[in-house]
Amino acid sequence: MEKQQTRMTKKGSYQRKLKRATHLLFYKRHRRPGVKGWELRKRLGSDYPKVLGLFDAYLEKLDLQVKTVFEGEKPADKPTLEQLDRARFFITLRGGLTPKETKLSGWRIDDVAGLAIAIAYIISKKGQAPRDEVEDLLRDKLPGWRVDINLDRSIRAGYLTQDENRQLYLDWRTRAEIDEKALVDLLLAVEPEKKQQQA
Repeated sequence: MEKQQTRMTKKGSYQRKLKRATHLLFYKRHRRPGVKGWELRKRLGSDYPKVLGLFDAYLEKLDLQVKTVFEGEKPADKPTLEQLDRARFFITLRGGLTPKETKLSGWRIDDVAGLAIAIAYIISKKGQAPRDEVEDLLRDKLPGWRVDINLDRSIRAGYLTQDENRQLYLDWRTRAEIDEKALVDLLLAVEPEKKQQQA
């Protein structure tokens, strides 16, 4: 009887923590969406990674996920609590969008293509590239007058960031929403197909 009561108390405690995690992660409280790990620890307790694991399993049914974005490089091994405390957690789509759904996002297809090219180029340059180089690359794919608009929009939306020396970097939204490896693999797979079609 005592064991059963302990189990029920624990279950109730996790249900309350799940509800709190939902409120913290779904509602934007700062300029950027998402919540830092230390904030989750403060509100949910030191077992917040377990609560997020339960929440993530629940979100899977809705094609959503809890995405962890680490400061700097993603740890090669299981992250420590300290690394998780410094990371930011977001709710993002688990799967991809269909072309029809992408149109509903308010982005033109050529803007999405331009963003994909810019991100892939910056990745290929180890995380930073001069804006002038990215602009030259985009001019081959987009009308010249759209290049600046495209890059400025990507910066405003949080996908890219630019420093005072006009160097472009990937920003928080790319790290939260885009599977960088899958994007590069997809672009690399397109090239041989193009060559085969041209042969």
